[in-house]
Amino acid sequence: MNENSLPFGLREVVLFPLDATGARVAGGAVKLPVSRTFSFTESEDFETLEGDDRTAASHGSGGTVDWELEGGGVSLAVWKVVSGGTITESGTTGSGKRVYRKRATEQRPYFDVEGRAISDNGGDFHMVVYRCKADGDLEASMENGSFTLTSLKGTGFGADDATDDFLYDFVQNETATAIDQT
Repeated sequence: MNENSLPFGLREVVLFPLDATGARVAGGAVKLPVSRTFSFTESEDFETLEGDDRTAASHGSGGTVDWELEGGGVSLAVWKVVSGGTITESGTTGSGKRVYRKRATEQRPYFDVEGRAISDNGGDFHMVVYRCKADGDLEASMENGSFTLTSLKGTGFGADDATDDFLYDFVQNETATAIDQT
């Protein structure tokens, strides 16, 4: 297997809601429609010990991942995964109606994000960020003559389990593999 992967483009982004224990909700995976961007930055806050006219040590507080997603259109299911809220459906085929509603008292939930890009070697490259929270802006812009784009920002804090505290994974596959949504 080639040690270097040259990912190109973005093929799909899937969001996985988490239950109260931090486990993925079975059957809850939701694709971000027309995925355009999945960007991420690992960061960590450090405190330094200084004295005797020098810096003696530095200690990190643990990493986080700042992420941004952008997709085309508005998916009520995606909005529910990142913001909480409820979706109600009424009417019949041809006159159906779906309503997303968010209460002021509802907290934004945690979820995992996985994105996939093809690779120059015929395989693909996956990026998984664990225990994300949309603690940044959630935006949708409707403009004359333009498609509506959805933009989401937040932080990945890593799995909330002492034995499984992964922050993120990079996965390089020799053979292209769709994101497992189970």
